[in-house]
This record gives sequence, C-alpha cells and structure tokens, in this order.
Amino acid sequence: MPRDYYEILGIPRGASDGEIKSAFRNLARRYHPDVSQEADAEERFKEINEAYAVLSDQEKRAAYDRFGHAGVQGAGGVPDWTTMDFSDIFDELFGFGFGGFGRSSRRSRNAPRRGQDLQYRVHLNFNEAVFGADKEIEITRDEPCETCRGSGAKPGTSPTRCSTCNGQGEVRQSRQTILGSMVQVTTCPACGGKGEVITTPCQGCSGRGRVRKTRKKVVTIPAGVDTGTQIRLTGEGQPGANGGPPGNLYLIIQVQPHKYFRRRENNILLDLNVNVSQATLGDEVKVPTVDGEAVLRIPAGTQPGKIIRMRGKGVPHLRNNSRGDQLVVINVGIPKTLSEDQRELFQKLAESLGTEVTPQERGFFDKLKDVLGG
Repeated sequence: MPRDYYEILGIPRGASDGEIKSAFRNLARRYHPDVSQEADAEERFKEINEAYAVLSDQEKRAAYDRFGHAGVQGAGGVPDWTTMDFSDIFDELFGFGFGGFGRSSRRSRNAPRRGQDLQYRVHLNFNEAVFGADKEIEITRDEPCETCRGSGAKPGTSPTRCSTCNGQGEVRQSRQTILGSMVQVTTCPACGGKGEVITTPCQGCSGRGRVRKTRKKVVTIPAGVDTGTQIRLTGEGQPGANGGPPGNLYLIIQVQPHKYFRRRENNILLDLNVNVSQATLGDEVKVPTVDGEAVLRIPAGTQPGKIIRMRGKGVPHLRNNSRGDQLVVINVGIPKTLSEDQRELFQKLAESLGTEVTPQERGFFDKLKDVLGG
C-alpha cells in the first residue's frame, strides 16, 4: 500500500497550508539528489514531491482526505512528479539551479501562471440552507486594466526589453561550492523577473496592468448545504499571469442557528413539550416543520425522551432529491402549580397507581444515539 502523504511530510491531517509548505521545504532541502548523500535520496525525493503536489492543492487534498489514494489517482494513476514544477520553491530553498535530475529547475518568469483562489463567506438562515437560495455577493479582485488592456504601459507605448537580464527575467552567477561548480540564479532586480521594463506607465493602473474592482454577482446555493460546505465557482478567482487561467472562488457556507430546529446530518431535531395527560392518553398536535405546520400523533403512554420520526421532513441530500427525517424528541412537562381540583385528581391517580418505583435501564441519550446511528 502507498504511504500516507501526511506521514511522508511528517505533519498532522489538520496541518495548515503554511505547515505543509514548510515541511516540504525542509525535506526537499535534505533529500534533493544533487545535495543528499543518502542512498535512497532519489526515491524519497520523488515521494516527498508526490505528497506535496496533492496536499498543497485544495481540491486534491479534499479528495485525498475523503477517499485516500483512490481519490487522487483518477484515470492516470498517482501524480507524476516528473511533470510537476517546483522550481520556485527550489530557487527559494537553495538559491541556485540544479541540472540533470528530472526536469530542469529553471522556469521562464514569463510562463503562464494560474491566478490565486479566493474565498467568500456566505451567511444563510436555516431554511435557506435546507431549500437553497439565490444570494447576491460582492467580490473584490484584480481585473485587467481597460485603459492599457493589461500591459501596464501607457496607450501608444510598449514595454522595452530589460537591458540588465536581456529579457530573461533572471541573472546568473557561477560559484564554487563543496559540491562543485553551481550556478546561482536570482530574479532580475531591474525588471522584477518580467524581462521587460515599462518606461511610460499607464495612468489608469500606475503600470500594474490591473485594477482593483468590486463586483456584485448572484450565486445559486443548492439545497442541503450546511456550515462548512464549500462551493467552487470555477474561474471567478484572481486573474492569471502571462495569459494563465484565473483561479477559483470558493464560497464558504455559514448557517445561522434556528429558534426550534437543530440539524444532525440530514435529519432535523425538534424538542416538543407535552403535558402529562397528552403523554398518558395520547393526542394529535400541530408541530412546526421546515415545510410548515404538520400534524403529529402522540401515542398513548409516551415516555419522556421518546423520539417520534416524521419521515421526509428533514434536509435534502446534496447529491439526490431524497430528504432526511424530522425527529421529534418528547419532553413531558410536570406542572409546578396545581389548582385544588387538579391536586385532588392527581392524589386519586397516585392512590390508584401506587408508590412502587423501578430503575431505568437505559437513558435518553442512549436511545437518541440508536436513532441517529451513532
């Protein structure tokens, strides 16, 4: 069986993005075959890259957490570390380029790069989470400058090739180390790695090529979401660089608590107070549901803590049209004060019932766990 990716990087399953990257940096520095003298360095390095490629990607990590290695294999098997580009991290780690192992670590600074993902928290009330809703949100992100069309240069002018790096975006310097001659590669200080210099910047964006804008957008929230549910809007994140694709926008759902209802997965729990006579003799009462009021039959002899199931009155499943149930938890209220007539009736009832008591075998919470499958 393949090793667990979290175990490979030596991090807990709840590790943050920063912890994942830090662990990868330390291990990559140790096991890079051009640096490490350990016999299994190359295999360990491949293993570390594979783990980082999955855990550093939000979508792949979610699939791995849920389904294990099967969730990230797809049709092509495990990720191919030889096709992954870690040159930015290696440049940061070592400050020089490596050659002769896998792909070259040198990467064109002008290569297309995917834009960053964005997050937006959407607040819903209980019913909106159950049935879905259309919500208007405001997204603030960078967008290409309309004045210069993203070039950063004033209209009618063009960027010029950087004379310091000759348009390469990086400068190189050879140096001798205990491992032999190595080439130190650094970002060009004159052009910031772009390979071009803007001599006459656009006034609309001050030469950035992008402007910050806030736009409103109506999004459809599907029925059955809950607090913590993430909805991906593909291509609605930050724009990519050098013609790269935009990132995604992730909507994070936050559901407000309800006055009466509680949610357990796709079931809705409702605590219902009834009096002694209703519990003893039985009754038909109206109770609230997310669909409106419905009639609930309370059987005669209902005990405190009894759970009555109302089928199909729960929360819809996200992936199909079926719904959970509403579970009504019965609480029998004991009157704190009695009229003279009521007291007389209760005394007569007490005489007829007797005074014998028996211990209860199982508690209410045990029964609740049985119903909920816990």
